Amino acid sequence: MKAAYFERHGGPDVIRVGDLREPAAGPGEVLIRVRAAGLNHLDLWTRRGLPGLTLKMPHIGGSDVAGEIAATGDGVEGWSPGDRVAVNPGLWCARADCEWCARGEHPLCASYRILGEHVPGGFAEQVAVPARNLVRLPDGFPFATAAVAPLVYQTAWRGLLSRGRLAPGETVLITGASGGVSTAAIQIAKHHGARVFAVTSGPGNVRRVEALGADLVIDRLEEDFSRRVWMETAKRGVDLVLDSVGAATWEGCVRALARAGRMVVYGATTGPQGTLNIARLFWSQTSIMGTTMATRAEFEAVMGLVLDGTLTPVVDDLWPLDRAREAHERLEAGGVFGKLVLEP
Repeated sequence: MKAAYFERHGGPDVIRVGDLREPAAGPGEVLIRVRAAGLNHLDLWTRRGLPGLTLKMPHIGGSDVAGEIAATGDGVEGWSPGDRVAVNPGLWCARADCEWCARGEHPLCASYRILGEHVPGGFAEQVAVPARNLVRLPDGFPFATAAVAPLVYQTAWRGLLSRGRLAPGETVLITGASGGVSTAAIQIAKHHGARVFAVTSGPGNVRRVEALGADLVIDRLEEDFSRRVWMETAKRGVDLVLDSVGAATWEGCVRALARAGRMVVYGATTGPQGTLNIARLFWSQTSIMGTTMATRAEFEAVMGLVLDGTLTPVVDDLWPLDRAREAHERLEAGGVFGKLVLEP
């Protein structure tokens, strides 16, 4: 089968497109004929190499997958070849003796992995995944739209609602607002009745984020976003911050919080080190927490809103699999609004 893969870590130049051995559906698995696969920043980090991540080479990236079932493995019920599906990229052990799986807290499973990061993913003509990770697509629902939703929408949903406890009428600040998770988060927050402040860069991105429904979009290249939030909230601050930028926005995010405010962090694209005034932390009774991916129930809840049209994933562009290296280069350069999709 044709696949986009790499045989060593490095820059976009390590990406190759060629023929690899076709996977097979094992017990409890299905084989997906990939019609569309979304590109995430996670694919860039995996390609570069992550501390503690050891991969069997060659490695195929791609966490977000939509397509048709080509074959089913032993023990699979309720699914048949030809069914149109999207895939939850989070992989958990599901063992009865797993503390976290038993609680339904799948992303805390000690064996938790992510499709395309730890195991071969969807930048290929076929991929094998557990049947429990499937969600059925309505007839006619675009594969490309389905392929940009799973990773980012579940991350945003858990970050805002389960971890951040966002309530109607509250205010939320979302950084990196042109990215996949952030474009999802803006829509989810508005759907739940929040007032949304969003931070992005450049007038073009400002207009696009405004079109998603954000109440105020701040161009970080033009002004101090934390000061603007402070003034727009009558020097109160926001109830919740959702951040993935990390070092470059850390201090501003903390300054933007109201008393008893919550900050949820799901990434650190500009670096993992941030300074914190500990006295401010306890005096303002601030909560800072991390989040990764989502539970099966959270994934199915948010995908239900995507598939019924309540939430609309943002597709930047559709490219053939042959342009995988170019897609990595473009995402790395920061020129993507929403998500790029590769079509094998």
